[in-house]
This record gives sequence, C-alpha cells and structure tokens, in this order.
Amino acid sequence: MLGTTIILAFREIRRHVLRSFLTTLGIIIGVAAVVTMVTLGNGATAAISSQISSLGSNLLTIRPGQGYGRGGGGPSPPPFDEADTEAIRKQVAGVLSVAAQSSTSAIAIFEAQNWTTTVTGTTNDYFAASHLQLSAGRIFNEVELGAGKSVCVIGSTVQTNLFKEGDPLAKTFRLKDISCQVIGVLETRGAAGFGPDQDDQVVMPIKTVMRRLTGNRDVRAFQVAVDPAYDTKAVSAAITALLRERRKIASGDDDDFNIFDSKQLSDTLSGTTKTLTALLGAVAAVSLIVGGIGIMNIMLVSVTERTREIGIRLAVGAVQREVLMQFLVEAAALSCLGGVIGLLLALVATFALSPLMGIPFGFDVQINLLAFLFSAAIGIVFGYFPARRAASLNPIDALRHE
Repeated sequence: MLGTTIILAFREIRRHVLRSFLTTLGIIIGVAAVVTMVTLGNGATAAISSQISSLGSNLLTIRPGQGYGRGGGGPSPPPFDEADTEAIRKQVAGVLSVAAQSSTSAIAIFEAQNWTTTVTGTTNDYFAASHLQLSAGRIFNEVELGAGKSVCVIGSTVQTNLFKEGDPLAKTFRLKDISCQVIGVLETRGAAGFGPDQDDQVVMPIKTVMRRLTGNRDVRAFQVAVDPAYDTKAVSAAITALLRERRKIASGDDDDFNIFDSKQLSDTLSGTTKTLTALLGAVAAVSLIVGGIGIMNIMLVSVTERTREIGIRLAVGAVQREVLMQFLVEAAALSCLGGVIGLLLALVATFALSPLMGIPFGFDVQINLLAFLFSAAIGIVFGYFPARRAASLNPIDALRHE
C-alpha cells in the first residue's frame, strides 16, 4: 500500500515539474543556506583554533604593562630580568620551560639585499615552548648561549627576502653593526590571522642581543610552557603571585604586567565563532519555514484541483486514511527532494568558498543529516493540513465539484 502511494505521489510531481520545482525552492534555499553557514562556521572555528595553536599550546606569554604589550599612557612599567626566569622555573609547579626574550627591530643586509625584521634574543626553551621546528640546520649549543656568539636561526620570510632561492646555512649577514652566521632555518608557520608574521624573525642567543643590539639586560617578555596535566589558570595565578612579590606590588594595586593565555583565547574565540554560527544557522533556517508554507499553499491548490479525483477514490472504496497518506507522502516527497538538492548545492558552495575564505573544508555528516531530516519534517508538518482537508471531503460533494 505504501509503495503504491509513493508511486502515485511521484507521478503527480512529474505531471507538474515546474510547479513542483518552484514549490521546493524554499526548502532548497533553506537547506543550502543552513548547511553552508554551519559548515563554513565550523571551518572558521577550526582555522582559529589552528592559528592560535600555532603560537604554542598551553603557552603563557608574560609582558610588562596592563594590556597585551605596553598598556596605558603613563610611565613605562619596569622590565623583567633573567632572575625572574629562574624564579618562575624553580618556584612555580607545572612549568615545563621558561624562555626569556629581549627583542628589537633591525635591518638585515646580505650582499645587495636588505630586509627589516624582528630580532628575538632568547634561549633554546623558546623553540620548545613555541613549538618551533627547524626545516634545516640546528639550534644553539651551550657555548653559543653562554658566550653570546653571533649566530642565528632565521624564519622563512627572512630567508625568502634576504637569500632568495639560495641556501642560507653557514652564510653570514649583517644586523646593524654585527655579523651573524645562520645555523638554522625555521619551518614555515604560515599567517596567524592576527599579529605579526611568525616567519619574519631572526632568533639569536639572548646575551648576544642584550650586549650588542639593545645595550641593556632588560627582558621584555617570557614564554612559559605549561605541563598539559596542569590547569593554565592555576599556573597563571601562581606566576602572578610570584611576580607581584618580586616586583613589590602592594596589595590592592593593579599588576604592572599581563599574562596572555593562548588556550583561553582559543576557547573564547572558538566559543564566539560557534555562537555566531548557530545564530546564522538559525536565521537561515527561517527560510525552511517559508518553504514549508509554500508546500502547504501548493498542496491546498492541489486538493482543490483534484477534488473530483478524491471523490471518485472515496466513492469506489478508498478510506480517509489512504487519501490522507497519499497527500502527506506527496508533501514529504517534495520537501525531501528539495532537501537533497539543497544539500548538493551546499556541498558545492562550501567546497568553492572554503579556499576563498582561507578555512579548511569539512564535510559534517551530522549537520547534513539533521538538515535533511528537518526538511522532511517540514514537509510532513505543513502537508498535514492539506492532506487532512482532502481526506475529510464528502464523496458526494467532491463528485459534484467542477
């Protein structure tokens, strides 16, 4: 019985192909919009998480000032020193490594090429904390760190602009008035989506930068890698208490430093993106309701057109349940057809838009299945009233209908 009803439903749809297509257009647009919005939103969330993870997972960055970087318009907060590094490493539980940083900007010159870049003086802990990998060469040895040798590890942006296509290893270039030998090249990190280019840097031993480039022993930042077994909030609170004590900040006074937690930022941005995705999906889902209204409207027209046919079926022995089922199956078939076409359009749209937006393409089976089932439910809900109206017709009145 159900098989015959389905055949009759699709036969009726084929009789009015253009009208059936226009009827399903609302469902098509609704499903395509919902799936596209949610898929792109999930891709954006994944991209943000990946970008922040590239800074280093479970990573705390500590800088002087009340904002990220130097905050406020008052006097410059006092910098850190290398003793703070040892204090954090020895007195705070859950710290895997601490890398002090002394940074400056300088023009790098090699033969006829020059490039303005960021010079970061630090230790080998910097590579581990920031998850920096080498594509060639090596990191510093103990002699180079202890003596402050003029050696460096460069990022791929510096390599491209300074050495073009040549191999930079063992070559020497100038930074201000010192010569620097390249001993390693960092793997390309790619654009972070915010902040400076992660590949545009020259990493040198911190003593070299302090003695020969900045001329002071100020530490302008720390990179603190936290053990995954520890809560970064708890470690951050412990570091805050330690630094307040070392910097003699009175109780009730604001911190004159700030701690940037990459994990908290990732969670916050991901949560915000998910909320916006849900909001956009909900707005797009309104078109599904509009599509359902369109199906109900055209099914009511169909009942009016086929009143005599309904009367004949009822007169020869069909029961109300069979007539109800026939029109309900037609409505569900229209909405399911629209759902399938909408899913195909969404697949094409997300596949085309993902590279343009710079986000990963991901096929989410769950959201596609949910959108299809919702479109089918829309057809059943909005098709019930016309089906019920057809089933409740009086056979005698229906046969008299012209």
